[in-house]
Amino acid sequence: MMYNPGHFQQDDRHEIEKLMTQHPLATLVTVSSKGIRASHIPLLYVGSGSGPGVLRGHMAKANPQWSDVIPSVHALAIFNGPEHYITPNWYRSTTEHGRVVPTWNYVVVHAQGPLRVIQDREWLKQNVSDLTAVHEAAFPNPWKLESAPDGFIDQMLNAIVGIEIAIESLEGKWKASQNRPDADRAGVIAGLRELGTPEADRMAENVARATPRE
Repeated sequence: MMYNPGHFQQDDRHEIEKLMTQHPLATLVTVSSKGIRASHIPLLYVGSGSGPGVLRGHMAKANPQWSDVIPSVHALAIFNGPEHYITPNWYRSTTEHGRVVPTWNYVVVHAQGPLRVIQDREWLKQNVSDLTAVHEAAFPNPWKLESAPDGFIDQMLNAIVGIEIAIESLEGKWKASQNRPDADRAGVIAGLRELGTPEADRMAENVARATPRE
């Protein structure tokens, strides 16, 4: 379980699903006979009207993680969204009483469920095709599997295994200064926007949208 105080809990299912879709590179954590293993792989979230949905992806067959999983312990997929260091210099409280400390704002989703390993070639090819189609969609001339030479994709499929997680637990944490007074939150937003970096702008937007919960 993730430490997730009430004022940082994200209860909006749409926001949680959006983060997994927009930030698909997940940290996949499993427990093996030799301890904890972790890999960084893109996972495709497939929603379900009747449940939390599933995550689908693949990893190198040479990666020992897939072949050494303790099935009684659920796999954990961690999706990271915007994050940024927050300096106390942005707080009005710093000049009022000084009882402040630095912190870090971040947005994260934890998805847990049983891990299924898939070696069916048609499933693997469809998964590679689906992932490619999603991430090539923004390009003016999307690359497709058919763009590769004959036989090359089939050769690559020999080197991977499929991964599927039926989500049983889905938890979001939006740590975006909700626990600070309004004046401090306004200072954080102004300070982040003054930095002018894409990551700072994304966090400023999250702070502005978050509901204050002191």
